[in-house]
Amino acid sequence: MRVPFVSFLPMEKELGEELRNAFERVLLHSWYIGGVEDEKFEADFSAYFGVSHCVGVGNGLDALMLSLKALGIGHGDEVILPANTFIATALAVTYTGATPVLVEPDCRTFNMDPEKLEQAITEKTKAIMPVHLYGQPCEMDRIMEIADQHHLYIVEDCAQAHGAYYKGKKVGTFGIASGFSFYPGKNLGALGDAGAVICNNKELADRIRALGNYGSDRKYHHIYQGNNSRLDELQAAFLSAKLPLLDKMNSERKRIAARYLKEITNPEIVLPYVIDGADPVWHIFAVQSQKRDDLEVFLNEKGIGTNKHYPIPVHLQKCYQDLGYKKGDFPIAERLSEEELSLPMFYGMTEEEIQYVIDAVNAFR
Repeated sequence: MRVPFVSFLPMEKELGEELRNAFERVLLHSWYIGGVEDEKFEADFSAYFGVSHCVGVGNGLDALMLSLKALGIGHGDEVILPANTFIATALAVTYTGATPVLVEPDCRTFNMDPEKLEQAITEKTKAIMPVHLYGQPCEMDRIMEIADQHHLYIVEDCAQAHGAYYKGKKVGTFGIASGFSFYPGKNLGALGDAGAVICNNKELADRIRALGNYGSDRKYHHIYQGNNSRLDELQAAFLSAKLPLLDKMNSERKRIAARYLKEITNPEIVLPYVIDGADPVWHIFAVQSQKRDDLEVFLNEKGIGTNKHYPIPVHLQKCYQDLGYKKGDFPIAERLSEEELSLPMFYGMTEEEIQYVIDAVNAFR
């Protein structure tokens, strides 16, 4: 048997008619940027979160970068983010001119450790960017408490956490703004690149929209030195077709994760840890093993697709040598990069596929 790491085919089969109708609708309107499809998706996505504003943008990185720019963050400022994250989180800070400041993750959850966060705050700190990595909510009550004490903005990176909850509240509704990615592999994915920002502040939403439209508040009138980052009509239409299925897709991921958590019993494997009050959406099912590379080969030879999130931590990437970090500065993030392996997790996995993965992981020695 072969089990891919991810497959879109079950979802595409179920929503094939809706996706084709979305394409035909955009083609019929013959309008491709900033039209009725964008307006509809923004309204529906903001309603899903119970917030007042959603601004569609080109991708998840831009969602974070434009949010920071709209908050006035730039040269001379610092933004704190976890050392264990996809590089887009750090790039969003860099593109504003600010400096990304990294903190160690909690070794159990892979997410930002609130206690280490507080130690990283300086007089230059302007914002904290918690990342709900793998769809696992951060410890937001403690992070919000620290931000309030130090008068800092919270910009949530929700690229992997569409629909996750922390203590009964959807992640993405804690901070002043939250960025989402709709890269095809996300829990809510477009059929190309796309992203969005949600918030409850009209002035902030207007600035984000203008900054993503060449800095323009109306045609040929530019009030900022902006970017070109807009959600196109086609991707908005596809996302509107898929949004009603999001909770169902998340529920299926939770069911698969529950089986993994209960039935994977190999002592060589460390299973994910869920903090109190968290309701994750399992974008990634990340296990740890001191024999990670051997486990990867073992599973791949059995036809099971895997991935590593992420094999090189941000501070050891060549592009961030200028930050002055070195190997050993973040030992927890470095260990996770050496031990984490992601198992197959996607909507539409069959019972046979799930069982095959469980049996294979348990057979590893």
